[in-house]
Amino acid sequence: MSAGGHGLPRDDYASRLGMWLFLFTEILLFGGLFLLYAAYLHRYPEAFHAGGKMLDKVFGTVNTVVLITSSVTVAQSITALRLGNPDRACKLLYATVALAGMFMVNKFFEWSAKIAHDIYPGSAHLLEAQDGLGIFFSLYYVMTGLHGIHVIIGAAVLLYALRGIRKGHVNADDYVLLENSGLYWHLVDLVWIYLFPLFYLVA
Repeated sequence: MSAGGHGLPRDDYASRLGMWLFLFTEILLFGGLFLLYAAYLHRYPEAFHAGGKMLDKVFGTVNTVVLITSSVTVAQSITALRLGNPDRACKLLYATVALAGMFMVNKFFEWSAKIAHDIYPGSAHLLEAQDGLGIFFSLYYVMTGLHGIHVIIGAAVLLYALRGIRKGHVNADDYVLLENSGLYWHLVDLVWIYLFPLFYLVA
């Protein structure tokens, strides 16, 4: 235990443990949705394959590359801060947040295209389609939408850590906030790595 940036005692071990426990609850959340997906895939394999063919693999692939790249920039920012280079750490965090924004913009256009083609839960097109297709797209919107919310939260947390670096509260001697923020961002990336093949490559 050592002094934190505000002159208060801090417990880095407790902070890291708390983050890992929080990440575990997030894994349980998405894990339950993955199990639900698997159950319906087993029941409606043809409909799920048809749904996968209706998704744009270009959007999915681009967003996969974007998030993987953002995980690299987050990891580099932590390294830069630990080496005593806060300016480089901040630039890398700005790059990460920009990549998060790019991901959300791509997702906006992808969702907009689907909605414009009457492909969304409860739409006339899906109600008339084969059994299971509506379930596929319900899961698609719920799971990718929930993931999108996590992207926004993750970007906000990284900006908070960046603010701490600018103020000197997060530094080479006290970087746990940035480290924990990076762990959360890696989880966001990991969840997408599973979502991408489940929806875009199932066809």
